[in-house]
Amino acid sequence: MGKTIAIANQKGGVGKTTTAINLAASLAMHKKKVLLIDADPQANATSGLGVDPKQMSSSIYECLVDDYPMGSAAVPTCVDGLHIVGSRIDLVGAELELINKQDRENTLRRAIAGVKDAYDYILIDCSPSLGLITVNALTAADSVIIPVQAEYFALEGISKLLNTVRIIKSKLNTSLCIEGFLLTMYDARLRLANQIYEELKNHFGDMVFTTVIPRNIRLSEAPSHGLPAIMYDASSRGATSHMQLAKELIAKNRK
Repeated sequence: MGKTIAIANQKGGVGKTTTAINLAASLAMHKKKVLLIDADPQANATSGLGVDPKQMSSSIYECLVDDYPMGSAAVPTCVDGLHIVGSRIDLVGAELELINKQDRENTLRRAIAGVKDAYDYILIDCSPSLGLITVNALTAADSVIIPVQAEYFALEGISKLLNTVRIIKSKLNTSLCIEGFLLTMYDARLRLANQIYEELKNHFGDMVFTTVIPRNIRLSEAPSHGLPAIMYDASSRGATSHMQLAKELIAKNRK
């Protein structure tokens, strides 16, 4: 049975989608069967894996609103073993349509139940908000990865997200736990970046991934080519750091 991991932080620009695309691809490179669910109306994870939202016959919207089977919505990507349930701008309207649905917070969990046995890992790329779809993602997830940008304001948003995780854990998903905090956009030359890593370590100890994701031009360029970094430039620091992250995640879940 696959492990479902939400990648979430209500602060924008922290590298959630970059993490989702590249961790999913790296897990697939490690011979894992992976499903990436794009739960963000911006659909950046979808286009970043070379899937055109306009060409999809179904998306996460249909899975949530029309109970369309997730297995039928999943399409293959350029990486062997990695499928994606894509997103489109119409996902913006799904929140309103879900409001009157019975047991609405569990809609995504029910949709994932049908494919849980087909994958080793199911990753959910959440939007930078704490709306109903993100609540659905956290309710469906076994754990959450929290990307944290190596910048001054990065630590401010964490307490809000941790509070949301606590509420969901107490009311909707008692088994939800934090998979780890992931430092992104890291520049080892900057004293501030090192201070933030130390601060995270002091606060959260082993919950902080040893792997850090560096600032890397190849990592930024890859999505415009519809490729994860590992397919765009396998030797780049962006690609190797995500391969290391995948290795760390697999080892952690083997214990």
